[in-house]
Amino acid sequence: MKKLIINADDFGYCKGVNYGIIEAYSDGVLTSTTMMANMPGFDQAVDLHKQYPGLGIGIHLVLTTGRPLLKNLKTIVDADGNFRNQAYYKGSFIIDQQEIYDEWKAQIEKILAAGIQPTHVDTHHHANLFGDFNEIYLHLADEYQLPVRNNFQNQDASRRTTDGFVYTMETVIQTTETLEQLFETQDSVEIMCHPAFLDKFLLNHSSYTYPRTEELELLTHPTIKDLFSTQDTIELTTFKSV
Repeated sequence: MKKLIINADDFGYCKGVNYGIIEAYSDGVLTSTTMMANMPGFDQAVDLHKQYPGLGIGIHLVLTTGRPLLKNLKTIVDADGNFRNQAYYKGSFIIDQQEIYDEWKAQIEKILAAGIQPTHVDTHHHANLFGDFNEIYLHLADEYQLPVRNNFQNQDASRRTTDGFVYTMETVIQTTETLEQLFETQDSVEIMCHPAFLDKFLLNHSSYTYPRTEELELLTHPTIKDLFSTQDTIELTTFKSV
């Protein structure tokens, strides 16, 4: 049986995102999500998880959105104490990597303290790919014995992850043929998505807004639900099965 994980990033971002993710899970084909520990929707996301325990919950490590959990950081925040924008990391930069390790560890610990047993770990805006931050990311994954998102090259064969990773959900979740093509050379795949309802916080703080509603519609569309219910070769699952 092939294994497909459909994972929604940004759980905890805000109410609109939280409710969109729950809708995509309870009335759609979403199986998994990753949680942001530093955003205003965190507490609500924890409460929603208690209501929907079957939804896989991973950790979405944040470096580029909102404010960090820790105080007195110097190199990964701007003058207002917010995380630096991801554009900062496009050029040359000087960062104290200990600050990244400490902040990401604090985010993991906050999620664990909320009673979440995380299924895996990934990063917001793929921040593990900035500079050599992947070493920090993998160190933490090993420290907490968590599977990781397969978004980088040179994977250790012993590391727990999927065989494949897809950025663009709409190109894959279309027909039986597109799904079969996806699994021609791999047995397990994660598809990343960002379903949401729009609220004012999301509109004011994210550059990715209206496409989230399109993703939500796709994940809950009767045709897509039928696509998975009428086949018996692909299992919709979470990182617990990796």
